Amino acid sequence: MQIRGRVLSVASECVPFIKTGGLADVVGALPSALAGAGWETRVLIPAYRALRGHLAAMEEVWHEGALFGGDGRVYFGRIDGVDLYLLDAPHLYDRDGGPYSGPGGDWWDNPQRFAALSWVGARMAREGVSGWKPDVLHAHDWQAGFAPAYLAYHGAGGVKSVLTIHNIAFQGWANVGLLSDLRLPREQFHPGALEYFGNLSSLKAGLVTADWITTVSPTYAEELMRPAFGMGLEGVIAARRDRVSGILNGVDTAVWSPEAEEPAFSVKTLSGKAKARAALSAEFGVDVPGPLAIVVSRLTDQKGIDLLPLVIPDFVAAGGGLIVLGSGDPALEGAMRALAARHPGRVAVRIGYDEGLSHRLFSGADAVLVPSRFEPCGLTQMYGLRYGTLPVVAATGGLADTVISASPATLAAGVATGITFYPTDALAFGQALSKLLALHADAKAWAQTQKNAMRHPVGWETSAAAYADLFAGLVR
Repeated sequence: MQIRGRVLSVASECVPFIKTGGLADVVGALPSALAGAGWETRVLIPAYRALRGHLAAMEEVWHEGALFGGDGRVYFGRIDGVDLYLLDAPHLYDRDGGPYSGPGGDWWDNPQRFAALSWVGARMAREGVSGWKPDVLHAHDWQAGFAPAYLAYHGAGGVKSVLTIHNIAFQGWANVGLLSDLRLPREQFHPGALEYFGNLSSLKAGLVTADWITTVSPTYAEELMRPAFGMGLEGVIAARRDRVSGILNGVDTAVWSPEAEEPAFSVKTLSGKAKARAALSAEFGVDVPGPLAIVVSRLTDQKGIDLLPLVIPDFVAAGGGLIVLGSGDPALEGAMRALAARHPGRVAVRIGYDEGLSHRLFSGADAVLVPSRFEPCGLTQMYGLRYGTLPVVAATGGLADTVISASPATLAAGVATGITFYPTDALAFGQALSKLLALHADAKAWAQTQKNAMRHPVGWETSAAAYADLFAGLVR
């Protein structure tokens, strides 16, 4: 296929190298999806301690001697199917702990750590590296937010910039005293540019300087212009509404495939799903006559986990069951354990995360619960659709964009794929679970809704085409 253009994707995470959330899945999946649309993509991420072992097999292609307190080198190689740049700056990234925090909390120098990533990304884009020069720099979230700003303030070299907001709750705050250290022009410190409540925000810096802004679902793009969702940046986004698009994420349908599970099943042969349900029930010691639901999530209030103790007892009393996999707020972890203790044989909990178990849960469960108070896109409900594990979701963000709620009209038309509810409170959530119980009791309607869900497109094809068209329009 003829190459339409080149993209440098700048991010803090990328599957299969480093992951703390859905951002990594998107950054890892987009290159191959865009390749099918004619766009060649390379990914730049930091060489965290866990990734430095790759450097020996890579080629050094960039050196910067004064990179926010130390030496910085960039290495390139094709690893696990990704054309990858690793930014090796040991003074910034060679540490125990996660990408953003250590045993004592967030790293004190996160502004410098991710300004360095953005600075190098912007320079590589502007100047080209080893004969390769991108047409578009694609910055992801606050960690790469300064990259469009560096292009705008230090020269773009003909490169266009796109900033994708994966979650506006994380904004990359930095003290105004770091303005010069972060290589930002003092004359741009005003409300129309870099100033943000008297300090700095790398996300705002990207929002006011990028050539285009995307979010990870159309509904989230609209929500972000409202105070309830914009979290202080709603005015900034509304002011640039003619440069904002919502493009849904997708999932890797080769990785998340019921045909590849054991036991395997498909929309044409669902008997394997019944076997998976029996195996899952035995694994967790649950015996449920009605629908077996799962929650696979960070355990936080944002995800609506605090609502579960308010609604699950009635769901269990009516014949339902629940398995929870996740970790997060210690108080919510305790609440999940207490819920399981009160309902033995109906509710089970596993604190932590296990990729293999996650696949078994989606294979064997009847429904997946996603009661998020806000959800930029969400991948969990897409996994549910893929596996015929009907999503019960709050009608917000990408959840609203991907699930067709079961109602008399959608059931009659044969198009329902799950259940949505609004607002995100215990009353509406409980009513949605009552609908789930009623739908499960109607074997014919349940089977049709399962098949609808499994046929619903959740891959990257449509979204990759939308990104490709956006990039092409910017370059033109």
